Amino acid sequence: MKKYALCAAGIVLVAIYLFPLYWMFITALKDSAEIFAYPPTFFPHEPNVRFAQVWVDLQMGRFLINSLIIAAGSTAIVVLLGTGCAYALARVRGLAIDAALFSILMMQVLPSSLMATPIFVAFSQTGLMETPRLAVILAQAAKSLPFYIVLCRATFVQLPKDLEEAALLDGHSRLGAFVNIMLPLARNGILVTSVLVFLQSFGEYVYARSLISQREFQPATVGLQSFMGPNMNDWPGIMAYAVIYIAPILALFVLLQRRIVSGLTEGAIK
Repeated sequence: MKKYALCAAGIVLVAIYLFPLYWMFITALKDSAEIFAYPPTFFPHEPNVRFAQVWVDLQMGRFLINSLIIAAGSTAIVVLLGTGCAYALARVRGLAIDAALFSILMMQVLPSSLMATPIFVAFSQTGLMETPRLAVILAQAAKSLPFYIVLCRATFVQLPKDLEEAALLDGHSRLGAFVNIMLPLARNGILVTSVLVFLQSFGEYVYARSLISQREFQPATVGLQSFMGPNMNDWPGIMAYAVIYIAPILALFVLLQRRIVSGLTEGAIK
């Protein structure tokens, strides 16, 4: 009986969690009058499919490509720089390492809205504003790097030092032991953290809005403003846009769900 009760509670929680996605999808199929009707309808009376229209009229392919470029570039930089840093913070002990970890944690506290103006000034003086997508990639990588280091460090802390010491005794250098032994064991944790960084970068708005003025370089988060005006908002169009926007995110999660769950629940050691 207890098992069925827990199963029912799980179904209810999943339904509550997924209800906003369901409501977003059916709202994209309604017209403006039905959206504001009371009582609300849980399925549109006359579905109005606007996904193709929104895709063509707003050239959403360009927006999504820009979002993917920014997310992929930021994630690549974060993984390349952050993995070694996380490993060093997990293996080396000392006052300087503790101070570095504290500084990294404090960097994570700084909001993007606070850093947007100084980053804009610095990038303008160095000429990075001439390549706006690169500017956003660097800014987003700097924002995500502390988050990645803290989470990835926890993965390396779980790995036993005995394996690394055995590799050193077998003739591996410290770098060789890291590349050949530690990285394969930590791959699940690195993958999960990388996916989180990618999703965070895919939804980045503050830096993209502040650093990119050319429409052809703007990501999908900024392109959503096309439906918003001073007098009225096209809510069906906004919801249709949002459904298209989250499609790559859902596809990525479905493709990597086993590895993500494995990394979150099993750790790095088989």
